[in-house]
Amino acid sequence: MSSVPPPDRSDGEPAPSISDEQLEAFLREAADGGGGSAPKEPSARARMVARRLREEAEPEPWRAPQGSPRGDGRGRRRLVGAVVGVVVLAALAVVAVRPSLVLDRLPGGDDASATPTLAAESARPTGTPGEAAGAERATREHPFRGSPAERWAEGADAIEVPAAKPLSGMSKDDVAFALRRTKELLVAANLDPAVLRGERPDEALDVLDPKQPELLPKLRRSLSDPDADHDPLRLFTRFDPAETRLAGDVVKVRGRMTLAAGEPGVVKVDADYTFVYPLVRAGDADGPVARTIIRRVLTLTLNDPAKWNVTEGKLLVEKYFSEYGNTDCDVYDGYLHPGFPDDDGPGGARPTGPPTDPYDRSRPLTGSGPGGCGQVTRT
Repeated sequence: MSSVPPPDRSDGEPAPSISDEQLEAFLREAADGGGGSAPKEPSARARMVARRLREEAEPEPWRAPQGSPRGDGRGRRRLVGAVVGVVVLAALAVVAVRPSLVLDRLPGGDDASATPTLAAESARPTGTPGEAAGAERATREHPFRGSPAERWAEGADAIEVPAAKPLSGMSKDDVAFALRRTKELLVAANLDPAVLRGERPDEALDVLDPKQPELLPKLRRSLSDPDADHDPLRLFTRFDPAETRLAGDVVKVRGRMTLAAGEPGVVKVDADYTFVYPLVRAGDADGPVARTIIRRVLTLTLNDPAKWNVTEGKLLVEKYFSEYGNTDCDVYDGYLHPGFPDDDGPGGARPTGPPTDPYDRSRPLTGSGPGGCGQVTRT
């Protein structure tokens, strides 16, 4: 009787002559060094079973993620991806607050070729700052474009306090206090958003000594009832909120603060700073940007209360001078009134003085000049 050949398998291999269990038992014995002859088995199937046994015998990688028992790296890439995701989200949060931090550095960005911020001023400049690159007009997104102030530092951080040292019989701590209070006055009088929109500069007034004759009463009168003789703009920067508002929240500042010894028990702090304010009309969503530039030069003193009739912790004002660029002439309502590029003409009296560059910090500002209202060569 003829034998019947085993049925063909779909993969082309003949049907096994032994079961999988028998084959696996033999292979385990062979791996353990046991004897016994191998049963007849097609080589492809033997390789497949042997490979499965090796995989079961090898230990799983330590904490290999599920779905990657061989530790092929996909789990690590997912972990790195999660960390990168956190970093990217943090970066996106910064960009949402201030997109220029990234956009200004992209190739082709508006400020991709902008020069870095100027180093702090350490001495009086020897000349007028050059023209800004290009002649582009300021925009609401770039309110300092076309101005030397584009490279200046911003806000209170631009007012750098020099190192304190014992001076004129006053301790290092006393001198540091005088420097710190001078900066507080400058910030409160020229950078406080509430003061800029016309509110009372109470923090600035609090720096000053009430024992200084006439000063505080005169300043308070100027705030409540301004006129030509009582003008708060001589010490404080104020804009009419019904007329103008800041374009953004950045004011550019450049200048320096220095120390000098006065009489015994007197420390002098000299401050010379220029502030540049970008402005738009109140209630105008699409109008142009104007810039008003104010330079202030003042000397404050801290006097030893053991030697002088002063209030401890308060400063005296020895002198203060101001120069304004781009505001109406002969208007004494306690506010600055900037001109805009699309104005028909000045709102106040016509300027009669000589042309002046408001960015020129090389000129001394002493209050002994011709005075009057001149023309600015640029804003």
